[in-house]
Parts: sequence; structure tokens; C-alpha cells
Amino acid sequence: EFIDKLGTTLRPEKVPRDLRKCCFCHEEGDGATDGPARLLNLDLDLWVHLNCALWSTEVYETQGGALINVEGALHRGLLTQCSLCQKTGATATNSCNRIRCPSVYHFACAIRAKCMFFKDKTMLCPVHKLKGPCEQELSSFTVFRRVYIERDEVKQIASIIQRGERLHMFRVGGLVFHAIGQLLPHQMADFHSVTALYPVGYEATRIYWSLRTNNRRCCYRCTICENNGRPEFVVQVIEQGLEDLVFSDSSPQ
Repeated sequence: EFIDKLGTTLRPEKVPRDLRKCCFCHEEGDGATDGPARLLNLDLDLWVHLNCALWSTEVYETQGGALINVEGALHRGLLTQCSLCQKTGATATNSCNRIRCPSVYHFACAIRAKCMFFKDKTMLCPVHKLKGPCEQELSSFTVFRRVYIERDEVKQIASIIQRGERLHMFRVGGLVFHAIGQLLPHQMADFHSVTALYPVGYEATRIYWSLRTNNRRCCYRCTICENNGRPEFVVQVIEQGLEDLVFSDSSPQ
């Protein structure tokens, strides 16, 4: 209180609210370590809590820590309601292991409902759980090992580049892609080399050292055009306070 009255201290800014939502349980941000746990990336702007994914019926973990079939579990979860909160996404634990019991929960909801979890990744709902202690009961859900979601990264990158709304930029190292471009059938023969394709309409930028001013960076914009049926490579140098420079050639070199 005394330090507050003096007003002489520097306070760190508040951490911005984590708006990422788990696709299974719909809760924002990383979960408790001994609960839903950290968020893992599934796709562009799609996130799932580690334990929400790991405890889904279809999902299994490889020795290397890859979670397999997460997308399949998510598709099923869109049609399944949680017995506690009545929201969809309730694949994040197995349904109750008792035959003919319809109870199914989100992982966090199963903990709140005091379900009984076992080391073989099965669960019993509050109605059917065992009365006394059990050696096979799981007491902690903490996962400190490396875990990630197995996915087709090439397919994922292609879908990001081809999206029309362009809400996100695709970046590799220092190169930012704005447009991937396209090749028409009559261009196929001439718009490639042994190691690269030259799609017309391709556009990318890179921030790199200036040609004209020491110790200063500027933006280089690279585009590929068509000129007399052959590819033309254009690099535009954009530097604040100076006129743009434009270089063009029939070779990317």
C-alpha cells in the first residue's frame, strides 16, 4: 500500500487475454497443468487442450509423442453433447466404461463431475464409479513429456496459401508470401527450371539491408510476371524517404 501511494514503481503491463479456444471444451487459453493442460495447435487458428485430445476415444499416442486421429475425434465431437454442460465436443474423454451407460463428457467436465479415471485410459461416471480405492485409478493428469498433433504439414501449408480471405500471412524465415500465383496449361513448358516453378502472379516480400543507405533495412518486393510468353522477375526496392527502385530480368538470378 505504501509503495502504491508513492507511485514511484514501474509495473509490467498486464498480459493480454488469451483468446485461443479449445475446439473440444470451448474454454479459452491454456488449462491447468493437472487438468486440460496446454493448448496444442491443430490447424490455422484451431487449438485443442493436450488432455482434451489425449483422452478422446479414437486418439492414441506414439512413442515419439505424436497424437494420432485428433481430427477424426473432433469431427465426432461436433455431434456429441456433454452430459454435464450440454455443449458439443464431448469426445474429450471416453464415455463411461460401463456397458449401456450413455454418459459422455468433456475432459474438464468429467473432472468437475468427479468421474473416476484409470491408467488404461478408461473412465467411470459418478453413478458407476467404484466405491473404494483402486490401484489402477489415475491420480494425476500432468503431462511434462513432449506431445504434438500429427498432421499433414504439406497439405496444411497448401490450404493456408490458397485461402482467399488472406487474413494471415505465410512466412518462411525472412520471406513473407502474399500470393502464390498460378500457371495456365500453355505456360507449363516455359515457366519452370529443374528445381523451381515460376507461377505468374507470385508475390513475396523480404526485409533486408538497404542498397543505398548504410546500416538500414528496407523492403524488397518480388513478383513474377509474363513477358512475351516467358517469365519476368521483378524486384521492387521500397525504402522510406527514397524513390522506389525496380529491377527486372528474365532470370531469377
